[in-house]
Amino acid sequence: MDIEEEIRSLQLDSSEDNNGVVNPEAAKLEQIEESDKMDVDLNNEAHKESQSVHVEPSKVKEISAPEDIEGPEDAEGDKKRHLNVVFIGHVDAGKSTTGGQILFLSGQVDDRTIQKYEKEAKDKSRESWYMAYIMDTNEEERVKGKTVEVGRAHFETETTRFTILDAPGHKSYVPNMISGASQADIGVLVISARKGEFETGYERGGQTREHVQLAKTLGVSKLLVVVNKMDDPTVNWSKERYDEIESKMIPFLRSSGYNVKKDVHFLPLSGLVGLNMKTRVDKSLCSWWNGPCLFEALDAIEVPFRDPKGPFRMPIIDKFKDMGTVVMGKVESGSVREGDSLLVMPNKAQVKVFAVYCDENKVKLAGPGENVRVRLSGIEEEDIISGFVLSSIAKPIPAVYEFVAQLQILELLDNAIFTAGYKAVLHIHSIVEECEIIELLQQIDPKTKKPMKKKVLFVKNGAVVVCRIQVNNLICIEKFSDFPQLGRFTLRTEGKTVAMGKVTDLNSASST
Repeated sequence: MDIEEEIRSLQLDSSEDNNGVVNPEAAKLEQIEESDKMDVDLNNEAHKESQSVHVEPSKVKEISAPEDIEGPEDAEGDKKRHLNVVFIGHVDAGKSTTGGQILFLSGQVDDRTIQKYEKEAKDKSRESWYMAYIMDTNEEERVKGKTVEVGRAHFETETTRFTILDAPGHKSYVPNMISGASQADIGVLVISARKGEFETGYERGGQTREHVQLAKTLGVSKLLVVVNKMDDPTVNWSKERYDEIESKMIPFLRSSGYNVKKDVHFLPLSGLVGLNMKTRVDKSLCSWWNGPCLFEALDAIEVPFRDPKGPFRMPIIDKFKDMGTVVMGKVESGSVREGDSLLVMPNKAQVKVFAVYCDENKVKLAGPGENVRVRLSGIEEEDIISGFVLSSIAKPIPAVYEFVAQLQILELLDNAIFTAGYKAVLHIHSIVEECEIIELLQQIDPKTKKPMKKKVLFVKNGAVVVCRIQVNNLICIEKFSDFPQLGRFTLRTEGKTVAMGKVTDLNSASST
């Protein structure tokens, strides 16, 4: 990987010599339907923005295969809307293979590269893995056949530029999946139709369930559920199997807070051979399917409007040295351009924007929703931690040690009681921080959605509770009502998601 990184840095330097490409992101964003108002019950919220959550600064990497991809350098490309798509689902459902096939079908990977991967996979007696190799970030992932880090790639359709985020499915790497989903606008939930595989992922403890709940909490408001491996001999494009999976998933998606009629779309496909992806599946193979193919469905998805003129907010998910200090992240609000003066919070360091990169291209301006790299002057790389936020000077993001939140308890560990003194790991945008419940303030009645009068000392699974939470280090967060993408979070304990919540109040005494 060292050699690849050197090559990439050389490409970055040379691209900087070519005068920066103007990319008026702020002007191109379409006004799309307004976000639904928050309901008190978290399970019924329509989360309409994305946030960023991250574990280690090195966990999001540009994948090496589609190095040839050029970003939107012409005027036509600049007019296209930009969407971040995260691929989620149980391990071995076919997420990386489907992502690799998308890159191949959209012309981002040539035949020669595919033949190289095909030979490599065959040599390892892993013939069906060759498409996944496109999305793998390193050799270790190819050997294991498991995605560990979040792969990133880009492709375009006629109307939209897409950034693919390939999230790991294995439960050991859920924190990395959180980092991928937190940067996404829409999700593609990949489900295996193969006999036994859907059941394994869907049963209690399977990653299909946890990924759906996390995606909803992390602000992935639209979901495309693709039923993969329809060409498998145990399925053979069976309508009965497809209907069975759809009928089991719909009630669960509804209970996770998705509006199934409005925000969820199902479709069958084969990621390995690329059927029903760029073009609709042939009627001779699948006579019963009359819906769109994957590319059509992705193009048709609408996402909420984000304000390019709002106060600037960019949670930092990674940083490195490259002719100065470079930070990576997704712009959640406002716009950034060369020459801007900003603050790195919570340490209040004033910095100047030296250069902005979208995909592989240097641009003059980047708006909300863009995954960018920003070169800064005025701060050293070692003074930045993943979870810090690049913020406007006029309206900086608050920094607190303590906050009030409304929590939905999902499933506590056996014999655990949720009460004052309960400790967990807080994941909020790109922050991962140990936290402690200081006080339970009130319990919410799930039927009336109003606070109960009796004092609450502890709560059980399924409860909705308002509590005060404390962290050891200063963290930058917002109230959910002000910035949904920076005010929603999950609590995890021993590798399991135990609760999800929203920030309702910031402790002004502890804020800076």
